[in-house]
Amino acid sequence: MEYFFDNERPIYIQMVEQLKIFIISGVLKKGDKIPSVRELAAIAKVNPNTVQKALAELERDGLIYTERTNGKYVTDNDKTIKKIKKTIIDEKLANFMHDMKKIGITSQEIIEYLQGLKGAK
Repeated sequence: MEYFFDNERPIYIQMVEQLKIFIISGVLKKGDKIPSVRELAAIAKVNPNTVQKALAELERDGLIYTERTNGKYVTDNDKTIKKIKKTIIDEKLANFMHDMKKIGITSQEIIEYLQGLKGAK
């Protein structure tokens, strides 16, 4: 797992987003143990407080849980993972549609373009 951060937004928010992607895509599988805060901070090259803040948000969202003295784990709740996946898809599509409309591309043109990509494979 590689982490990439920009200077535009808080690192912990970017870390939350990236960890969510790792979970919904199966890079981090249901039931997988999450590395410790220190390990994750070293892997991502960020401050441990940043990691702790990101993990706390993921736990609030229900994507990870803590087992006392054993660490943090990825949820095995399919419903929660699907809900987060749908939220991410909706946000990315809304942003995409907004960007396309800003440059004058209609919904129909987007559909035609996507159909052309499908036929090109």
